[in-house]
Amino acid sequence: MRFVPLDKLINLHDGYTCTFKIDHHQLLLLQRDGQRYLVDAVCPHREHPLDAALVSGGVIQCAAHHYRFSLADGRLLENTEEPCGGLRIWELVYEGNEIGVVIDDQSI
Repeated sequence: MRFVPLDKLINLHDGYTCTFKIDHHQLLLLQRDGQRYLVDAVCPHREHPLDAALVSGGVIQCAAHHYRFSLADGRLLENTEEPCGGLRIWELVYEGNEIGVVIDDQSI
């Protein structure tokens, strides 16, 4: 397992959205209402990018088909077509003045 820094804490602010490719993972780091989230960068429904998703009240809504997921645990809250699996939520790790994620090298 290894720590992968994503950004400096000083760069984060409400409205912050940035995607990262780490190994085979596409991740999306967000900050809304003082809360920071790290999720898979594509919707599990049809793999539409989530960088343009609406985020409010701890919920992320895919811009393509309006599927809604909880940012607390990734579960599907609302679907407009067939149900899909949940959205993967990643644990954020703080190290010094950086925010990042721990990647399990065995999942590569």
